[in-house]
This record gives sequence, structure tokens and C-alpha cells, in this order.
Amino acid sequence: MMKKFLTIFPAVLALVISACNTAPKETFTNPILGGDYPDPSIMREGNDYYLTNSSFDYNPGLIVFHSTDLVNWEPISYALQTYLGSVWAPDISKVGDEYRIYFTVHGRGNWVVTAKSPYGPWSDPIDLHVGQIDPCPAFENGQGWLFLSGGNRVKLTEDGLDTVPESFEHVYNGWQYPKDWVNEGMCLEGPKLKKIGDWWYYINAEGGTAGPPTSHMVTIARAKTLDGPWENDPDNPLIHTYNDTDRWWSRGHGTLIDTPDGRWYVVYHAYENGYTGLGRQTLLEPVELGEDGWFHAIKGLDIAGPIELPLPSSGKYDRKARLGEFRTGLDWKYYKDFDPSRASVGNGVLTLKCQGVSPRDSAPFMFVAGDHSYEFEAEIDLTPGAIAGLVLYYDSDFYAGAGCDSQRTFRYRKDNGSSRRPHKGGNHLWLRVRNDKQVVTGYYSYDGKEWEKMDWGHEISGYNHNTCYYFQSVLPGLMAAGEGEVKFSHFKYTKLGE
Repeated sequence: MMKKFLTIFPAVLALVISACNTAPKETFTNPILGGDYPDPSIMREGNDYYLTNSSFDYNPGLIVFHSTDLVNWEPISYALQTYLGSVWAPDISKVGDEYRIYFTVHGRGNWVVTAKSPYGPWSDPIDLHVGQIDPCPAFENGQGWLFLSGGNRVKLTEDGLDTVPESFEHVYNGWQYPKDWVNEGMCLEGPKLKKIGDWWYYINAEGGTAGPPTSHMVTIARAKTLDGPWENDPDNPLIHTYNDTDRWWSRGHGTLIDTPDGRWYVVYHAYENGYTGLGRQTLLEPVELGEDGWFHAIKGLDIAGPIELPLPSSGKYDRKARLGEFRTGLDWKYYKDFDPSRASVGNGVLTLKCQGVSPRDSAPFMFVAGDHSYEFEAEIDLTPGAIAGLVLYYDSDFYAGAGCDSQRTFRYRKDNGSSRRPHKGGNHLWLRVRNDKQVVTGYYSYDGKEWEKMDWGHEISGYNHNTCYYFQSVLPGLMAAGEGEVKFSHFKYTKLGE
């Protein structure tokens, strides 16, 4: 019997090993950050990854995320506490023992913040005294350079916290895409510099970040030194949307990132076909570094389908689970300038001091949903003269939602509140807003259990950058206008089936 067992054991073991090797692998589906997370910049330190995105007119800004698997991301800090203006295209990196985020403030040049840890605290913003957009630092032979849009660069001072104006120069003309491609224009921007082996790789965005579905792209050039000359990849572009039937439009503004075992990925943003109001979402795509020293897209890869997880899963982080804690800066943010003393949180209750007379001038308190269909609700307590609202907010000109004062419910749609109907709740009411594939409806309740639908509905698919500009997105949020204050409690977010 033993002899027979020893005879068949190797075959059985081989079958077991084969079964293990062919076991289903863990996968993910893009986006890795759903909703409005544009212009991603990423860095790796050992097994840890850190990522940040453009803030535009939302504040606090420059949220820093952490991950160990490149797919599941947790917010850990935010680098901007005051509103400087519209914040564009950051670059996160570590220089020596200091973490830095270089970024643009539209119309105010380029800035940097620093920290000893990605968890903060971050310094006050430091003016770099140089124009252009989309800064990216690179260091060679003891000299730091700040690469900028348009193929330009400028020397950094020794500490990397200012620039040397007289050193500003043009070094790269970009890659000329075919003349018959439909995009917004050349728009040479989003530079990312990375030293790999003997080569410096110069990654750029071209084609414009919005507009036609086929606008954006990621292109690559390389050189032996930062002084060039820069040679364009003969296989450009690395990333691009070729068909308006694809799920992901305007794919571009990428950063190369590696795994500890030497595999390569590119992190970039894209609009979702049919849901451009969600903003530019962050995607992850594997790429290959060929024997020719160039990066290549993986042939046959379906970027809209399941992709093998880059690293062992760290466990899915549910970014909606903690919304009821009202964590300012990590989950919630305001539109443009705001007074931090307006908001206080305790025991799951958000108290907002009133500002303005409508959503337009109330600086709503908002979060990124990223889902096609959802609803959110809250219990509301008003002081006399206060107005509360649950809104879907693009900017101060384009919004929709439901509101109430102590006597009436309101419909919001680019005005101070219409479709007014009386209610019997006095200063205490529940409100709910539903966004069902960009069709918005409102509800109210006296007990949070039985709900009454309001007599209106709106379609908001036109609320996007191509029609409204300013690179915003439709964000759900809470607002307090009029006089006094509003208390929001028992906040609940529910993703709806699709």
C-alpha cells in the first residue's frame, strides 16, 4: 500500500500545485478613486504609496491618500487649510527627509507646501515666484529644476522652496500627434520626470483635459540627462481614448509608478462616458517597460474590465462609511472661501452657522459621491430665520436640491428657492435628495421613516465642465443660509442599485 502511495504521490502533488497556480487571482475595476479626483500625482516609499489630486475651488484642499496595494486608498491628511484660489495639478514627492507638494494656483503662479510626514501637519503655502502651470521637481548633480507646462523649466534654489527667475528656459516642444485627431489643442502640460536606470523619462499630457472624448493623452520622451536632448517615444501616446464609444473619455495626465518587485503602472484621470458631471476620476493601468527602453501599453487589455490586483489587497476602504462623522478635509469640504468657525461637530451632529441667502452664496459643505445613483438624507433642526438645504452643487451658478425653513419646503435650481410648499414640522424636519442617474428629486419627513415626495424633478447631466467650465463636478452637500444656525444629524448616504 505504501509503495503504491509513493508511486502516485508526485502526480497528486503536481495537480495540487497546478490548481493553486491556476486559482482565480484578485482583481479590481477602475476607477481606483471614483468621482472628482483629477490630476493624480503619486509616489512610493518602500511598500507605501501616497497620492494627491487637484482641489480646484474646494477647500480644505490637497487631500493626501495612503495605500499599500495601489487600489484601495484612505485619506490621511490635507495640505491646504486656507483658500488661495483654484488649485491645479499638484506633484507629491519626498526630497531628503521632507515631503513636498508643488502645485499651481490659477492666476497666482506656483506654490509648495512641506511636511515631515505625509500625515502632516503641512506647512503654510510658499510662493515659488514663477508662472506657467503644473510644476514638477527633478534633481540631478545637486541641482533642482522645476519643470512646467509648455515644455519649460526653471532652476530651484538650494532649499527647493523658491526659483531662480533668470534661469527660466524652454527645453521641449512635445510630441506632434496626427493632424486629424480631434482634441482641444496641443495643451502641453502635466510634466512628470522620473529617472529609471540610465534614462530620464519626461511624461507629459497633451490634447487638452476635457472637450472631445478623444482629447487627452499621456506621451513620453527620454534623455540621458535633464538637459536633454529629449527623444520622443516612437510608440506615443502611451495612454489615449480612441473611440467615443469607450467607457473612459479624455484619458490623460499620467504618472508612472512601480511596485517593489519592479512592475510598472500608470495612474491617470478620465471622464466617464455619460457621467462627465462626476468629474475626472482616477484610474490605474498596468504598462510594460520593453527591452527597447520604452514603455508600452498592454495589448488587448480592457481598461473597463477586471484587472489583476497589483499587490496583495489591503482591504477595501469604504470612503462613505464615515460621512456621518463630518470629518472636514478628509471627507467633507467647502466651496471656495469659508470661515472654519462656521462649523462644529459633536456626537454625530454638524452645526453650521448660516451664510448667504441661498446655495449660491452659502459655501455648501460637500463630499465626493462618485456613484451613478444614490440618495442622502439628514435630520434637521433650525433656529428662527435659518434655511437648510441638501444640494447637488456644481458651482454658485449651477445646483439643484431641496431646502426648508420653519414653514416651507423649497426646490433649488439656480435661484433662491421656488416650488414652495408648507410643512407642519416647524423647526424640525428630515430632508432627502435622490440622484438617480442624474435625475434629481427631493423628499421630506416628520419622523425619518415616512417620506413625502416633493412635486418636482430635475435632469442635471449638463452640469459638467464642457458646458459650465471651471473644472468642477456635481457634489452632494449640506447648506445653511439665512440667519442663525442649522444642526444636521443622523446623516445617511445610500448607494442605489443600477
